[in-house]
Amino acid sequence: MYQPPHFQETRQDVLHGLIRAHPLGLLISNGAEGPVANAIPFLLDAPSLLDAEVPPNGRLRAHLARANPQWRLLAESPASPVLVVFQGTDAYVTPSWYETKRETGKVVPTWNYAIVQVRGTVKVIEDQDWLAQQIADLTVSQEGAREAPWAVTDAPATFIQSQIKGIVGLELEITDMQGKWKVSQNRPIADRSGVAEGLESESPNSPDMVRLVRSYGGLDGA
Repeated sequence: MYQPPHFQETRQDVLHGLIRAHPLGLLISNGAEGPVANAIPFLLDAPSLLDAEVPPNGRLRAHLARANPQWRLLAESPASPVLVVFQGTDAYVTPSWYETKRETGKVVPTWNYAIVQVRGTVKVIEDQDWLAQQIADLTVSQEGAREAPWAVTDAPATFIQSQIKGIVGLELEITDMQGKWKVSQNRPIADRSGVAEGLESESPNSPDMVRLVRSYGGLDGA
């Protein structure tokens, strides 16, 4: 990933935070006919003193449908690295928000975004107990905040068992993480302010990007 220094984000807690907030990752691996990619939800296990098996950068867990050929490609080449891309918030930025437009006119449109790319190797898992725990944990991660959360145990056990037979587990040891937060921090402060104000007034669905522009642009105390 192209990484200008001012856009780099290296703090592990921040990178992990984006993965948890946007768990639908694009799993990319190589096949005989070229790259193969599938969007699947991931769970992140962070390193902990209580679990020495989790590597320093963390571990990702997921599953694929057994009918999906990508898992067989992964099983055939267990040492081959894969790439998982997690896309965070993003927003178009018009030059009309820049103070520099009024001063010199020397501006062009751009796109702001936050993204994490993860690399590692994958272990394919077909153990039924592991898969049962995986889908239970994934469900809790998404249902836990609901007032009346749905649980895997709400469905008939025989039905869940039949569903588990149709999936294959993936466990990815993270060997490298790169984060890129392109959120106008390379612009003059007046332009950063203009972007934050423009997003607030013209893009009401972009509060997360407004927060990032203000935070990374040093505008929180302005």
